Amino acid sequence: MAIAKWEPLKDLVTLQDRMNQFLSDTLNTYETENGRTVQDWIPAVDIYEDADAIQLHAELPGMEMKEIEVKVANNLLEIKGEKKIEKEDKKEHYYRIERVFGRFARSFRLPGTVDQEKIKAKYEKGVLTLTLPKREETKPRSITVEVH
Repeated sequence: MAIAKWEPLKDLVTLQDRMNQFLSDTLNTYETENGRTVQDWIPAVDIYEDADAIQLHAELPGMEMKEIEVKVANNLLEIKGEKKIEKEDKKEHYYRIERVFGRFARSFRLPGTVDQEKIKAKYEKGVLTLTLPKREETKPRSITVEVH
């Protein structure tokens, strides 16, 4: 018999996530001039860290770098932009439209270890990659321990 750890806040957090998604879907939808609806969206992001830097990868398919804005101020990294809806071809009869269009914004609090002056951005194959190098004095280092 497996014993499952009871986590009383897990259901509450799940409910909060569902309510946030519901309200986001409801409040962030608007209609374009051609009658189609567009939603604000939240791009998927992967963040990982190694000894030298923090890497952030944001999926932004179908966009150009000029449509993406990256700002850093007061230890806050902000990525925002807008994926414009493509012109509708009157000859085509759409059966389904699942691609996401609209505005997006993501913000991330930066740890004090990041050297904000050396952040680099690269956009390739629909993925924005941000390299956030660590300040030299905060990088891990080895210390030799003498045994007496």
